[in-house]
Parts: sequence; C-alpha cells; structure tokens
Amino acid sequence: MDAKECFISAEEIFLAKIEKFINIHQKSFLVLSAALHGPEEWKLMFRIQQRFLGSNLRILPVHNTVNAINLMCTMAKTASKPYTDSIYYRMITTEAYIIEQSPVWKTLQKLKLSSDSCNPN
Repeated sequence: MDAKECFISAEEIFLAKIEKFINIHQKSFLVLSAALHGPEEWKLMFRIQQRFLGSNLRILPVHNTVNAINLMCTMAKTASKPYTDSIYYRMITTEAYIIEQSPVWKTLQKLKLSSDSCNPN
C-alpha cells in the first residue's frame, strides 16, 4: 500500500465515522481546525459537504484552539433554555411588527374589509 492508498483509506474511515456520528445525533457539528485554510483544506470541506449534502451536518472551520472554545461556548449558550426562549420571543415580536408594518398586509386588510362590506354574511 503506497501513501496515496493509505490517505484514501484513512479518508474513507474518517467519512464513515462522520456518517455514524450524524446517524446518532440530531444536530451534528464538525469543527475542522487548521492554522490556515488553504486550497487543500477548502477542498476537504467541499468533499465532506458534497458527501453529506442534505444531512444535519454543519461544518465549522476554526483556526486555533481559542476559536474552537469560543465556538463551543457560543453553541452551548444558544442551545440553553433561557436563551432560546429569548430568541423565540424576539422572533415572534419581529414577525408581528413586520406584518403590522407591511404594505401588502395593509392592502389585504383593506381588501378583506371592502369584501366584508359587500357580503353581509
């Protein structure tokens, strides 16, 4: 077995482990660390994305350990109950505001009002 065959075999083992991980977890995050994300690293990420397109895998490139830790802390924070409740409330409030201020919504309301006045039922 030469070096290229070894690399291909290692890549297949790596992809099989990712596949198993995706099948076990609902939300899958793959943190790829590289000091510099050059052409080879981007090609690897692209191959992984192609292989798992349509799955629940999220690929997150980081440059160092500090970036990885900050990323994990951010993910833990956004997954916590109080924070998700806050995000949900803000999304509902924003949606209501957009609907209230939407010219399309106002036009639809006017059309509904005018059709209600024509139809006594």
